This record gives sequence, C-alpha cells and structure tokens, in this order.
Amino acid sequence: MDLGYDFFSVEKRDTIPARGRVLISEPFLPDAYFKRSVVLLAEYGEEGALGFVLNKPVDMGIDRLIEGFPPADIPVSLGGPVATNTMHFIHTLGELLPGSKLITGNVYWGGDFSVLKELVREGLAGKGQIRFFIGYSGWSPGQLERELSENSWVITDIDTLRIMSASTPEAWKEVLHDMGRKYRLWASFPENPSMN
Repeated sequence: MDLGYDFFSVEKRDTIPARGRVLISEPFLPDAYFKRSVVLLAEYGEEGALGFVLNKPVDMGIDRLIEGFPPADIPVSLGGPVATNTMHFIHTLGELLPGSKLITGNVYWGGDFSVLKELVREGLAGKGQIRFFIGYSGWSPGQLERELSENSWVITDIDTLRIMSASTPEAWKEVLHDMGRKYRLWASFPENPSMN
C-alpha cells in the first residue's frame, strides 16, 4: 500500500531558510548538539547562517553564569557548538534595549547589556521576555543548504510565544506535532527504533 509520501523526506515547501525561521532536526540526526533540536535562525545570507538551539536547557541560573547579573528565573540554553565561551540573548523588549536587532515578529537579538541588567534588577523584564544562550549554531556559506538537501532539517515558522517558551526537550515534539500528519509521525518515532 502506497502511503502517498516518503516518510523520511522533507516536503519541498519546507526548504527555504531565512532569518526568523526555525529549523527542526529530523528524527535520527546523530549530532549531539542538534539531535531532536529546534533552532531559531537569527541570521541568514550569503555569508552563512547563525542561530540558537531553543530546546537544550542548562540547569543553572543566569546569575551564576554572569557575575553581577541579578538573580532571575530566565531560561538558559545551549545555543550551539560554536563559541561556547560566549553568552547571547534574545528578547521581546524591542526598543527598550538600544542596539537590538530584529529577528522576526517581536523577537530581537542582543542590545545594550547594561540596560538589560537594570531592567531585570528593577523587575521590568524577566521570564517570557528574555532567553539566554551559551554559544551559538553556525553554518558556513552553502553548509546549511547542503544539510537541507540531505533532509537533515525541516523549516517552519513558530510564533513569538513559542520561541520564548520552547526551552525544554519536549519542544521538538510539540513543534512537529503542529506541522501535520507526517511530522506527527516523526514526533512519535522512538529515538532508538531498535529498542522499541
């Protein structure tokens, strides 16, 4: 019986990367950083791509990672394998943070860190508005396109609320589930089929 689709191929409508779009890894991607990951593309162009893994949480408060930062319940995630000695942040504070760069909708990247600290200290910004990332994910020119041609990623769009809240490993399944029948099957596929 013909299913009407190839279970492991990515539908062609899902293969156009752009800043603000989200990469969803295919179920069997073996890479430790990217296994069952959801990656927000913060930059995309001729020079390559840069993004942040949304669903690889770190169980450590931001005040323990950055000296002098006020204690705050703000998610910290592994952003990717590049420059893991750096900290990055996305937020929905927009113009409140000078130097912020719009990614998509109401999601911005970076900005004046001293202003951010003060907003958090004064209780004017916090969880749901800010996310921190240790390191980032990077692709050289042509690398992401090659990975897309190998069906390593599905590309989709998610809303601001999900971008700011998709900080747990379950986010991979949740996003796939919302993408339709074929991807719901991906979401329910076991990580190790031989153990099923």
